[in-house]
Amino acid sequence: MRERSDALGFRPPQQARSRESLHKVLAAAEHVLAHRGIEEFTVAAVAEQAGMSVGAIYRRFSGKDQLLHAVKDQLLGLLETGVHEALRAPAPGLSGIVGAFTRALARTFTRHNRIFPELLDGQRAEGRDRGLQALAAIQHAFVEAVQPCLGEVRRPDRALAVRMACRTIIGSCVHRAATCRYWPDDADWSTWAAETTELALAYLLAPERPGRPHAGT
Repeated sequence: MRERSDALGFRPPQQARSRESLHKVLAAAEHVLAHRGIEEFTVAAVAEQAGMSVGAIYRRFSGKDQLLHAVKDQLLGLLETGVHEALRAPAPGLSGIVGAFTRALARTFTRHNRIFPELLDGQRAEGRDRGLQALAAIQHAFVEAVQPCLGEVRRPDRALAVRMACRTIIGSCVHRAATCRYWPDDADWSTWAAETTELALAYLLAPERPGRPHAGT
């Protein structure tokens, strides 16, 4: 987390006690977001939840916005790590890779289901940049993992099809997280992962339809 912390403007902790203190602050911040929402997210509320003084938090963070960025950075880092670990040894074949990818996304969003909507609502330009960086990283990991199984893809432009499938999976995941409070689909994240895997595989394994125009025509 060191490089990302530097980019967000606060000094990464070097000592074990300081790292524990930072973890405590970020856990408290996540709790406040989950249970009180972005409107009531303040440094004072986080300090109360963490059992710390407001001054102790201000010694590390310049204010509420920087603290929000740190929470989002941590969660996006968990998302990136989860995807990379899942794709390190997936079940064999294209279906194993697509399934591992969707389940990795689902696991992260399940654990932080109440946090992502608040972070999406409260993000500023610099937060969007970090989010796009994470999305690009997990797309790259997916595309790389699929390479040994690219021959299974039946679309005429296999590389394009893989990228389109990946972006559709990610888009579905982010959209679901952002709208789940207002537009529930009555399914849990495991069900979403299973159904989305089937949709992506149906697309990747479907042969070209006669008469379908090619991209760019």
